Amino acid sequence: MTIGPQLSHFGIFVRDIDAMTRFYTQVFELQLTDQGEGTNFKYRLHFLSGSPAQHHQLVLAAGRQADAPSTVMQMSFKVATIDDLRRTRARALAGGATRMRNMNHGNALSIYFEDPEGNTIEVYLDTPWYIPQPHGDPLDLDKPDAQIWAETEAACRADPGFAPVQAWAARFGSAAPDADAPR
Repeated sequence: MTIGPQLSHFGIFVRDIDAMTRFYTQVFELQLTDQGEGTNFKYRLHFLSGSPAQHHQLVLAAGRQADAPSTVMQMSFKVATIDDLRRTRARALAGGATRMRNMNHGNALSIYFEDPEGNTIEVYLDTPWYIPQPHGDPLDLDKPDAQIWAETEAACRADPGFAPVQAWAARFGSAAPDADAPR
């Protein structure tokens, strides 16, 4: 199977680059790796990363107009445990996030919120199950982990499209490219 370009990082325009840098460094534990004004891209830029293997995973660019709405459908960050979701939820709310909501997609457990400038953020962890998307049940993060996992597995197995995630990945990996697909 041929793998095309892989998504590596993203950038967003912001109104208050310093406030947004504080939000993303505090909530997501990203580090400011570099900053300055671009020579070709004439905006003040902050480069943020949570990985020593990537110089930047998020670029914040000053210049978003005060009345400009967000055009971000969603930016997603992956975590490893339900407790990570809980901790991120608490940090996000303390950092000024709004519109917090929890969702069980079957294949992922997620929290969604808006950052201080109205960009939608998802923080999620994968489950070992696949069910067709979109799918969204409420997620109560106040329940014990074992109960969340049991309820998620039961809901997934009740879906006619259920499969272990390894079976879905095998189908994905063996799918031949569509000859009629645009290139």
